[in-house]
Amino acid sequence: MTKEDKRKHILDTAEKMFAAFGYEGASTRQLASEAGVNMAMLNYYFGSKESLLQAVLERRIAGMRNQLEEAKEVNASAWEKLNRALEIYLNRVSANNSFHRIIYREISLNQRSTLSYFLSENVFRNVQTIMDIIREGIQDSSFRKVDVEMTAASILGTIYYLLNSEQVAARLLDTDFQDQAAVDTEIKPRIKKFLHDYLQAYLMHHDSEKQ
Repeated sequence: MTKEDKRKHILDTAEKMFAAFGYEGASTRQLASEAGVNMAMLNYYFGSKESLLQAVLERRIAGMRNQLEEAKEVNASAWEKLNRALEIYLNRVSANNSFHRIIYREISLNQRSTLSYFLSENVFRNVQTIMDIIREGIQDSSFRKVDVEMTAASILGTIYYLLNSEQVAARLLDTDFQDQAAVDTEIKPRIKKFLHDYLQAYLMHHDSEKQ
């Protein structure tokens, strides 16, 4: 196994451990044992538990950022780009729900200032891509002149609230959020349709505005 393969294996293992036990609950000895490496090797690759968490989260955030940037650069209308970006966000958050909880917990608690700053900067870059698409639509007059920042906050707030407040959302939508099949076949399509209809009504020009 090459150094890169070994590093990836440690990251894959740490990802599962952090998702299962959280940052505080996953000890470095547990992480090393699960990955089949000794503490010296774990420290060699990452130096500290915080650096390991940062590497795990950076990989997740970078993956989403690359997909969002690709959606932003496709040869399509701003409306089509926005819908692609929303689907990317929805798919990745629902598939990696535990990690998005860790991300926002770290940002909100601000207990590890260096990590919190890193996360907030990188998460904002992803949000910025969505705002860029909305601004593009406003600039080419396909969208109304709306509050771009509040629009982005409304989009992400809907997704994160429903997928990260499972007990309340389960009662609100009368669906078992522990059932991944139900999330995939019922919740995700419902969120997607709501956001599509909401944004279409909010962003698109009304007939009265064209007169």
